[in-house]
Amino acid sequence: MKLAFAGLGVMGFPMAGHLAAAGHEVRAYNRSPEKAARFAAERGGRAFSTAAEAADGCDALILCVGKDEDVRAVVGEALGALKPGALVVDHTTTSAKLAREIAAEAAATGRAFVDAPVSGGQAGAEKGVLTAMLGGAEEACARAEDLIGAYCKTVQRIGEPGAGQLAKMVNQICIAGVVQGLAEAAHFAKRAGLDTEAVAAAISKGAAQSWQMDNRWSTMVEGRFDFGFAVDWMRKDLGLVLDEARSNGARLALTALVDQFYAEVQAMGGRRWDTSSLVARLERD
Repeated sequence: MKLAFAGLGVMGFPMAGHLAAAGHEVRAYNRSPEKAARFAAERGGRAFSTAAEAADGCDALILCVGKDEDVRAVVGEALGALKPGALVVDHTTTSAKLAREIAAEAAATGRAFVDAPVSGGQAGAEKGVLTAMLGGAEEACARAEDLIGAYCKTVQRIGEPGAGQLAKMVNQICIAGVVQGLAEAAHFAKRAGLDTEAVAAAISKGAAQSWQMDNRWSTMVEGRFDFGFAVDWMRKDLGLVLDEARSNGARLALTALVDQFYAEVQAMGGRRWDTSSLVARLERD
């Protein structure tokens, strides 16, 4: 297929690379043009200076950008340039409201839209084992699944447009609570004078086990926070969660508290630290 891929950051670059490796023609666009140029040089395809040029005559547009306004800008520029009947797949974590708006805009032009936020981080993108949560019409989601299988191990349609974004919010609620619990556990173990490796070896085989424990316990104990998804991005996502909760009446006391803890980490200079850095605020003297 002839594909436009917008957003070549730590996630988008390897995702687009998997599509090129699968034999698709990938037309790369990034707000910072040097990233698109590097993609074309290293992974093949072509780099374009505008989203409209990249999308011209394409079968699909795939986005992995930063915020709602970034998605609006790219889709607003590129939608009309796509082939009639083309598919737009958005991997950006955005508001559900935006997903519904763009789905309607795409339908009005004879094109299809799927919101498809992902979980798995940079490592998952590089290994091609991401999980995608889809919102959109069944036919559009089936088309998207065939395409994004190049870098997703698990693809699940959740419901109509916006449902994928709501599912990603659920994902972030779970992560926020688990990481805060793990941070407190690691902090407690150190203050109690325990052998933290022995503790992890014991409790990670029981009910306390989690992906975060398996992958972040030792680095949290060591104070190393350079492992992917940044605090700035987590706060953006939790902001979306809390906005949605104000609309639907969900009571998210723990999520709101952890969001404020992340604000403290930002104030400590940890804006680009990964999300496991919650433990850092507990280790301050």
